Amino acid sequence: MLGLAKGFKYTLKNLTKEKMTYSYPEEPVPMPDRFRGIQKFYPEKCIVCNQCVNICPTDCIQLTGKKHPDPNKKGKIIDTYDINFEICILCDLCTEVCPTEAIIMTNNFELAEYSRDDLFKDLQYLDEHDENKRKENKP
Repeated sequence: MLGLAKGFKYTLKNLTKEKMTYSYPEEPVPMPDRFRGIQKFYPEKCIVCNQCVNICPTDCIQLTGKKHPDPNKKGKIIDTYDINFEICILCDLCTEVCPTEAIIMTNNFELAEYSRDDLFKDLQYLDEHDENKRKENKP
């Protein structure tokens, strides 16, 4: 009987406390500044160095480039950049090694799809979906 009274006391005490949950679809969940969501890709900054492809532990990034059409300019221009988010672990290694900062992480984490084929994102998707950019660290 004493246990039942303690249980009721605990329940009544917690009924008056402020709610700790969010109304998720209507109210966005606040994310920490260092949260690693999906990547944002800037194709105009990419120099096709393939460092992101080489460091990726799951081999989910595919990057191809072609020679610059202007023979006076050196280097390559990007042709395709694809990420398979089905196997991407959002480790942030691709953004760390990019010398031109063409890849950054965002706070966007909503990748729920009905088909696994929809988790394969291309250059156009990664360039357009840039909402919730992660804030830069300030010293």
